[in-house]
Amino acid sequence: MIYAQYQAQADAMAPLRWLAGRSAAAMWREESIFRLPTAFGLRQWGAMCDAVLGTALTHERPAFDIATIAVGNRTLDIEEVAADETPFATLLHFRKSIETGHPRVLVVAPMSGHFATLLRGTVKTMLPDHDVFITDWKNARDIPAGAGSFGLDEFTEHVIRFLDVIGPPCHIVAVCQPTVAALAAVAVMAQSGHRATPRSMTLMAGPIDTRINPTRVNDLAKSRTMAWFERTLIARVPRGFAGAGRRVYPGFLQLSAFVSMNLDRHVRAHLAQYRQMVTGDTERARAHRDFYDEYNAVMDLPAEFYLETVRRVFQDHDLPLGKLDMRGETVRPEAIRRTALLTVEGESDDICSIGQTVAAQDLCARIRPAMKRHHLQTGVGHYGVFNGRRWSTEIYPLMREMIEATT
Repeated sequence: MIYAQYQAQADAMAPLRWLAGRSAAAMWREESIFRLPTAFGLRQWGAMCDAVLGTALTHERPAFDIATIAVGNRTLDIEEVAADETPFATLLHFRKSIETGHPRVLVVAPMSGHFATLLRGTVKTMLPDHDVFITDWKNARDIPAGAGSFGLDEFTEHVIRFLDVIGPPCHIVAVCQPTVAALAAVAVMAQSGHRATPRSMTLMAGPIDTRINPTRVNDLAKSRTMAWFERTLIARVPRGFAGAGRRVYPGFLQLSAFVSMNLDRHVRAHLAQYRQMVTGDTERARAHRDFYDEYNAVMDLPAEFYLETVRRVFQDHDLPLGKLDMRGETVRPEAIRRTALLTVEGESDDICSIGQTVAAQDLCARIRPAMKRHHLQTGVGHYGVFNGRRWSTEIYPLMREMIEATT
């Protein structure tokens, strides 16, 4: 019912957003006109329309839009190629126009309500030195119900499958929520002696052990029963979509939860954008708009995956307690011996707090100390761990060094 109500409201607002979009587009197209002293009223109108668009949700995956990359003194073209595909995900390869021999790296993107394009900055930073692949998860409302269910086991199996497609030698980088599945995948591969077991594993800002310094996100997961989560947050995709009838955790609910955690900050950001547009500060306004175009592009999660993540990761703490299993086989991180490990946390992270990711260091007890490293990045929150200046200049060099040393 909640999904149908949301969709009905979105459909009703579509004409207003269309009008706002046309007006805002005219402002960006003819921004020189809006800088004229006599155009103050036009600037106000255009800024208001742009602000309306800045709060609108979309369910369409944005483009990565990485056409070229500088490698040394050369500029290489980048082509996005599907190296593998399932009903739930595409293994997307950012293929360079010439063979570089760079280390092959799988970036495991979160399935947490946003598309993999949220890691655009992560990928762009890595491309000059690496052959980059990413898990491009599909919007669950576009996946036919006949494709079957998708839970934490299926997520982990996708990671293993994609590493196998990439082939050895390869490396893995997991950001936020999929750090648990990535660690589980590498452990299972190590246990079976899989040929594509990664040479290195980077886990960034992820909930390996949420018993440590619990955040508001962790507290919410512990404060409700699984029956409440299923009753309150799970809905069926309405008619009119390829995934009609599929049970999902809607992306608009996840985004609402994220926004509510820092509502004042988001309100201030939109007001600031309005003032920037009115005063003609289009450069800063454009940066704001680009961020929210990405942030407001939401995807639905399969209900099985969301509920299992809440229960197994945030409530029962299966991985740190040694109880995590995959298809009946116990996942044993201590089986990992030949994969170097880097864990990264952000000093001001309010989603995965200090201590939750570094817990992987103790779980991977048989990796030699010389092959393990932890980095606490000062001055960044959650997104600053994998995006922005400090990611590029302080965190990424550590990861690049480890990958180079183990290739």
